[in-house]
Amino acid sequence: MSFSFLHAADIHLDSPLKGLESYPDAPVEQIRNATRRALDNLVDLAISEAVSFVLLAGDIFDGPWRDYNTALFFAQRMGRLKEAGIRVFLVTGNHDAASTIGKNLSPPDNVRILSKNQPESIYLEELGVTIIGQGYSRRDVQEDLAANYPVGRTDTFNIGLLHTALSGRAGHEPYAPTSLDILASKGYDYWALGHVHQREVVDRDPWIVFPGALQGRHIREEGPKGCTLVLVEDGRVKQAVHHDLDVLRWQLCRVDLDGCECEEHVFGAIRLALEGAADAGDGRPVAVRLELAGRTSLHNLLHDREQQVQEECRTRAVGLGDIWLEKISLRTRPLLENGEVVAPDSPLAGLLRSIEELSLPSSCQDQIPELADMLSKLPPEIKNGEDPIDLGDPEKLRQMQDEVKELLLGRLLRQGEGS
Repeated sequence: MSFSFLHAADIHLDSPLKGLESYPDAPVEQIRNATRRALDNLVDLAISEAVSFVLLAGDIFDGPWRDYNTALFFAQRMGRLKEAGIRVFLVTGNHDAASTIGKNLSPPDNVRILSKNQPESIYLEELGVTIIGQGYSRRDVQEDLAANYPVGRTDTFNIGLLHTALSGRAGHEPYAPTSLDILASKGYDYWALGHVHQREVVDRDPWIVFPGALQGRHIREEGPKGCTLVLVEDGRVKQAVHHDLDVLRWQLCRVDLDGCECEEHVFGAIRLALEGAADAGDGRPVAVRLELAGRTSLHNLLHDREQQVQEECRTRAVGLGDIWLEKISLRTRPLLENGEVVAPDSPLAGLLRSIEELSLPSSCQDQIPELADMLSKLPPEIKNGEDPIDLGDPEKLRQMQDEVKELLLGRLLRQGEGS
């Protein structure tokens, strides 16, 4: 006997795409409705593939979002699946547990929300399938939910449905932590996971899969997004294939400017990067973050004219397709070290060395009260957004220090050249 099912997760329905709406001429409606259109694509794929059922591994909604039109939209799309005879099985995730609309969701009767209090098993006799799962009763689930899942039946195809970070994944809270040994010990044929927004086939014996988010929402969720279509034959997974469902794609482009000696070379390299990003979008609009790196004689010029460089890049993106520059980061280095371009015993050289040697302690928020007070007054979207200011993160602190150093060094050197 053969059948197929779709495995998706982390829809975050009506979650805003961050970093684009203020961009001139940006397609605001496309941006605002991206997660809805991605869900439509999921429903269309389920119907066109005539799948037996759809699995949603948590975070259908997006935390404290309170617009009940979001729940209505979800229910209507599940209604389309009902009309096609397709059932849906879902577990709640951490964002659903924090969602008012998620707690009061009343979907059509083809949608089954598995228990939040203990593992629940559902047997689909006509397919010979058992689905086992448990959702979140609260946002910060720290216990190993999978440890309490029952051992799989020997006479059915067993699927575990779980919202988890496994043993930990960068950028994701360590909710419902568990190990591959625990999952393997249950004797299931497929583990349908959610929570991690990057697609990952963790293992194939048994199959353990993160399908990734349905739609990228910011630059840390770059690349193709979608779901996994699973084909089962004779009680075994024959294939598990990713399908792109995103309607707008995020792309981080690192541009190596090593050896670039004139602005024409710089913008030529940038144009090639933007053309590559447009191709990677595969016909979709693409939101691009450019990261300019490498050693170049134009290092000081680029940093001194950063705003002008950004406008020039945006101008050159016109005509390359639906491309929007979310941000341009300068990570270049000078051909010569700053101390080599001025007399080594001059006051300016001493000041340059002092700036280069500047290093704030990792606990600078505690040691500099004024800084802690300033940070406490920043709006939440700056401290907790997709590119947050977190001076407790050593890598983020180092990056910010480097940017400040480059700004100071570039301006001092240009003043020195003019004196």
